[in-house]
Amino acid sequence: MAFKKDDVIIIEPREIFVGKIDAPVTLMEFGEYESEECAKVNEIVKQLLEEYEGKIRFQFRHFPLTLIHQRSLKASESAVAAGQEGKFWEMHNVLFANRRNLGTTSLKLHSKEAGIRNKKFLDDLVNGVYGWQVQDDLKEGINRGVKELPAFFINEVPFTGKPTFANLSAAIELALKKGKSKATVKKTAVKQKQRA
Repeated sequence: MAFKKDDVIIIEPREIFVGKIDAPVTLMEFGEYESEECAKVNEIVKQLLEEYEGKIRFQFRHFPLTLIHQRSLKASESAVAAGQEGKFWEMHNVLFANRRNLGTTSLKLHSKEAGIRNKKFLDDLVNGVYGWQVQDDLKEGINRGVKELPAFFINEVPFTGKPTFANLSAAIELALKKGKSKATVKKTAVKQKQRA
């Protein structure tokens, strides 16, 4: 008698974010963990999350540049693995802090620092259990026209320019104003319908 193997539900990177779920602005970044530029921008994103608390939600999507950074793929997989335990952001920050030391064995040590308890963490990495999720992010990035990292999207619109705090803040402010004007138009339309 054969038994059906339980389907394992994997939390996809596109389902992981920090901030309020109903925030008016979504900031999405395509990046990778060995990139110095992505590491610098990670600190800017932390500042943005503080500055716009309640107004933005942030999502990190994986775009490992394996021709330049051979260890970025497994690092991305380790972040997805951490997300299965609700430790994505802890691992995300640990990976950036240790971006020059991302070998597979080091990733196991980093996972402990991030608070991951999965005994099969290293096996899952070696076996590429979360490889498809990283590949899905990579394909989505390519389809969105991502060529250089870090690449940002604000409410699905590509952000152009240098990703500094000032530039990203200005783009977020603009998105917030657009959101308010749309909400005002909807409220006005509802009031006019009620009067009719």
